[in-house]
Amino acid sequence: MTTILIILAAAVLLVFFVIGIYNSLVRLRNQVDNAWAQINVQLKRRHDLIPNLIETAKGYMKHERGTFEAITAARSQAMGAKTVSEAAKAEGALGEALSKFMLVVENYPDLKANQNFLALQEELTSTENKIAFARQNHNDQVLSFNNQIQMFPSNMVANIFNFTERDFFELENAAEKEVPKVSF
Repeated sequence: MTTILIILAAAVLLVFFVIGIYNSLVRLRNQVDNAWAQINVQLKRRHDLIPNLIETAKGYMKHERGTFEAITAARSQAMGAKTVSEAAKAEGALGEALSKFMLVVENYPDLKANQNFLALQEELTSTENKIAFARQNHNDQVLSFNNQIQMFPSNMVANIFNFTERDFFELENAAEKEVPKVSF
């Protein structure tokens, strides 16, 4: 009778142990999803600012059509990204296009002095900083989640319930890692 009770107690402990690990994995997965949602909020803000910035600049920069088209195309591609890796690649290209745009702005002193443009530049700079923070938070959450999936004994529970690793939000080349330069 005592052996049955010991086996039963061990089984109950094992069930609670698995439940605890499962709940931990679900919590971590939800934190990763939330972190990605926070990146999307900031990227949406960035995508919304870009048309206003371009429209403000168009009046001054009549000969820079290619620059505007490159930003618009990069923005469209970034908005259409479906996965973390697609988004990282597209956002890197958008950041590069914005950097080139800001360099071209240097040739237009009237534009650089325009209050609307200055306000939009400040908003874009603030948004870029928020995106960087959100990316860092996302990658921290992914690291915790992936660690939990890979470490024993939680890896056994993760395999049973089909938890899979998540991708880090990584930019592909060094130039894309730079925040667009905004100068006044």
